[in-house]
Amino acid sequence: MADDGTLERFAELLVGFAANVQPGQLVAVSSEIGKEPLTRAIAACAYARGATYVDVAYSDPWVRRARIEHGSDAALETVPSWIGERILALGDQRCARIALTGATAPTLLEDLDPARVGADRSTTLREAGKVLNDRTTNWTIGPCPTPGWAAQVHPGLPPDAALAKLWEQIVHVCRLDEDDPVAAWRERMATLSGAAERLTAARFDALRFEGPGTDLTVGLLPSSQWLSASFETADGIPHVPNLPSEEVFTTPDPERVEGVVRATKPLQLAGATIEGLRVRFECGRAVRIDADKGADVLRQMSAHDDGACRLGEVALVDGSGRIGPLETVFYDTLLDENAASHVALGQAFAFAVGDDADRERINTSMIHVDFMIGGVDVDVTGLAADGARTPVLRGGVWQL
Repeated sequence: MADDGTLERFAELLVGFAANVQPGQLVAVSSEIGKEPLTRAIAACAYARGATYVDVAYSDPWVRRARIEHGSDAALETVPSWIGERILALGDQRCARIALTGATAPTLLEDLDPARVGADRSTTLREAGKVLNDRTTNWTIGPCPTPGWAAQVHPGLPPDAALAKLWEQIVHVCRLDEDDPVAAWRERMATLSGAAERLTAARFDALRFEGPGTDLTVGLLPSSQWLSASFETADGIPHVPNLPSEEVFTTPDPERVEGVVRATKPLQLAGATIEGLRVRFECGRAVRIDADKGADVLRQMSAHDDGACRLGEVALVDGSGRIGPLETVFYDTLLDENAASHVALGQAFAFAVGDDADRERINTSMIHVDFMIGGVDVDVTGLAADGARTPVLRGGVWQL
């Protein structure tokens, strides 16, 4: 892909538009072995824009496998203090952050005990939630195709064809096939921001999701505000945290979630695949988690702390974006959550709540796990405090 300039154009979109790296900033890049070409293109672009230092942290999934397979129970719960301190320092020093998703070895942990996979604390940091809510860094997350990921998404194709197909799809959903990708994204974000404004103005007391296997009511806080992924740091630097992004989202009331929900897409979580996920909520808590495959991973993660079994986000996705119409399961939350409405267990967004009293009530946790619950056969209805119902999404089309 580097020969045709795609890597450089993608790096420029991530660095210059999504993360919006500023001259003089330090830039932290979170990557994985197997993603070196795009990582290096990002570093080159960041330096060209005036970054003073680019710090790349590569993770190795085989090292994580060794930790889970051979480490003690104490090892699974150990996260060195300097890992969290680094995240806090990035916020204190007003750094930019760029992370790349797309597993290089997506099935590497499939033969391990899922309870141990879920018990591993190395992928969850409470400090990350603080930096996010303090809005002290301009950051983004973008996808990076790899041969392993491509084989999972397109198992029926030869390896080279699978990788080429995945790159073709990433180019499309990231709007790199537009003459001016930045202009295309600004137009799309304006559309999403308009939907968020209409939802906020409606002042629903709750949302109800109804579809096959799903009858879930998610309560909202009185000052819950709907947002698109057009963010701004505390210092006024605009950035787009997810690229691509097709969602609008808010922070729910963590004590008012009732009913059952069936995930409409598989979930790639902590190196394992969860399929056929079903969750029952009572008084805001996930009291039962079942799945056709991998349930123990989420069960363990939902027990990490008191807030890990409550919702910290509810997000709506309509059918006019670029990801859903591809009808592809990407096994990557960044992409799959922007193809379908979703909820997230764990840490909530303080900046999506307008009132200080409500902000005190939001969910807090070291995890934030999105899973997809929407689709064309899932109706979303806004509920007023008096029980009045207003259609919000029908067949993937906005009704407001």
